[in-house]
Amino acid sequence: MAELTTVPGMSPEAEAQRRRALRNHKAFATGLLVVAALIFLLCSWWQSRAGGAPPWVGWVRAGAEAGMIGGLADWFAVTALFRRPMGLPIPHTALVPAKKDQLGDALSGFVGDNFLNPQLITEKVSQAEVPELIGRWLSGPDNAALVSREVGKFTVNAVQAVDPADAEELINRQVIDRLAEPEWAPHAGRMLEGLIEDGKTEPVVDAVITWARERIGEAEESIVSMIDERMPQWAPRFARDLVGERVYREVVSFLADVDNDPEHDARRSIRRFITQLAVDLQEDPAMIARVESIKADIMDSRAMRGAGAQIWQALSTALIDAASDESSALRAKVRELCVSWGQRIQSDAELRASLDRRINGAVKFLAENYSGEVTAIISETISRWDAREASDKIELMVGKDLTYIRLNGTIVGALAGVVIYTVNQLLFGG
Repeated sequence: MAELTTVPGMSPEAEAQRRRALRNHKAFATGLLVVAALIFLLCSWWQSRAGGAPPWVGWVRAGAEAGMIGGLADWFAVTALFRRPMGLPIPHTALVPAKKDQLGDALSGFVGDNFLNPQLITEKVSQAEVPELIGRWLSGPDNAALVSREVGKFTVNAVQAVDPADAEELINRQVIDRLAEPEWAPHAGRMLEGLIEDGKTEPVVDAVITWARERIGEAEESIVSMIDERMPQWAPRFARDLVGERVYREVVSFLADVDNDPEHDARRSIRRFITQLAVDLQEDPAMIARVESIKADIMDSRAMRGAGAQIWQALSTALIDAASDESSALRAKVRELCVSWGQRIQSDAELRASLDRRINGAVKFLAENYSGEVTAIISETISRWDAREASDKIELMVGKDLTYIRLNGTIVGALAGVVIYTVNQLLFGG
């Protein structure tokens, strides 16, 4: 047996206001019934007195009698919907509490047949021209700004909802650990080989030569001094200075030739070294082992062990800042995409037709496969409601309108009684 749940309702203030209105309407309807009964009793007493009563009293008595009967009958009918009239165990009364589950099933079936019908839903969606509406809405600058703002809020909330420990674990498992799994040397060798084939290593050669020229240019005094120190002590001073300067000029000239000649032997040597390095990284066990040793040192370093937390902190901070700042590139890109997509949807008939087919297909799929689950929520929810509370809530919502039935029963009954009494008088006399 399902556990009974409380019926969801309105706010206490609104409920109190509805209860006052319902009591007032009930009191008025009951008061009218009491008035009809008093008039009937008064007229009956008047007619029973010696000498009788004027003829018009008969019409009044007939109207009051019929109104009283009509009011009582409709009071019984309305009351029987929600409870047993006067607490009497009369059959087919207290219908809402007694038939709550059946009412839920019937309401569920009604909604499913008439509102969640796949054919009806797809027809309505197709007639609505949803893609055109979406395109027109998105292309508005104010709406694009609204989308950008909501996307920003969603991004901030989503990022803040992530547990930093979970994010760090995910980054470590999916990025850091995966980075350490393969051997680095073969991958680096294949990458270097591809760069060589594409001619992308030539800037590296130029950079090496440029670096060498800059370092040599800054170290003239050091080079000359070093050569002087290695010259024999018995050599004259002018000879040591002359040799040091000559060697330096030759080195500078050599590097200039290398820099200016794309096919210089030194350049070719550097290229051969890079090519051989690509091969060794892939095939030389000693080179591979050396790179693996370097990788192990890197992965075991304190910096790499804390990389996950640092990456998430930097990434989350950047995302939150970008999503919160209306002038950020992220928010601007969202606005731009909204406007451009909206304009494209409006101008591209083929795109609209494609979106319409997709929307209709999705709606049809949902209606065909999940309408039963949606309508089942109605019957399942109602079945879990407490019967008396559900009856009370339903009466609170519709009871005020149902009191008009009682009023109509009293008034229409009175008029009908007068008409019937009049016809009787015309046909058969007093």
